[in-house]
Amino acid sequence: MTGTARVGISGWRYPPWRGDFYPRGLLQRDELRYASEHLDSIEINGSFYSLQRPSSWERWREETPDDFVFSVKGPRFITHLLALRNAGTALANFFASGVLALGPKLGPVIWQLPERQQFDAERLDAFLASLPRTTSEAAALAAAHDERMEGRMFTAVDEDRRLRHALEVRSPSFDTHAAFDILRAHGVALVLADTAGRWPMLRERTAGFDYLRLHGADELYVSGYTPEALDRWAAEIGDSLADGRDVFVYFDNDTKVRAPYDAMALSQRIGARAL
Repeated sequence: MTGTARVGISGWRYPPWRGDFYPRGLLQRDELRYASEHLDSIEINGSFYSLQRPSSWERWREETPDDFVFSVKGPRFITHLLALRNAGTALANFFASGVLALGPKLGPVIWQLPERQQFDAERLDAFLASLPRTTSEAAALAAAHDERMEGRMFTAVDEDRRLRHALEVRSPSFDTHAAFDILRAHGVALVLADTAGRWPMLRERTAGFDYLRLHGADELYVSGYTPEALDRWAAEIGDSLADGRDVFVYFDNDTKVRAPYDAMALSQRIGARAL
């Protein structure tokens, strides 16, 4: 049985894209709808910077095709400020903020650690153990939200579904079997991140699916990928699919409007969707 590939972009609201990827005159409120007609997945990164409102999650679900999938970036408050410590209430607030309103369109949750975050086995193990593995578990966790979420929460679940998690690390200290073993024990995917050599590119498989973030081939967040580079990525992804693994790929080289075009080109190569 072959896996399924989802290829998309990290975020969709970028002023330089207007009049380029987005047709001139397209209303900003229609940008998600337009992007979702050309790609089959998007990584929501607004949730990294602040808790979103249920109305936003519900709107994103309604504006995208039935077979669309979102990945969701976990809050930097948890990864960068709390540094994964004592994150129970923050996790509850995050899952109460409306994430579950995506329903069947909710894909993996991606947690990105800063470069200064060094590998700490006990801390990492405790945090990963606290993550919900199903939407019902996420709803139960969300019920422990604090008073800040009163009047702006969504904790309903229409169906119990698997909830996947992926971790992107940027410190070389995570390049160790001890870290890989902890991720593997919790079924959390280690993100394969192409960062133009800025941070480690770790290819260890630690879960039953792959999660790739392509930040730029030669210059971080800027440079695009050549046809030859896309061919190589397509071949690597094809091998994962043949092994029965689902693959999620997101382009984050958005500065020069490369991300959506590279995503569509890669999608065509691996047949993620007939565009």
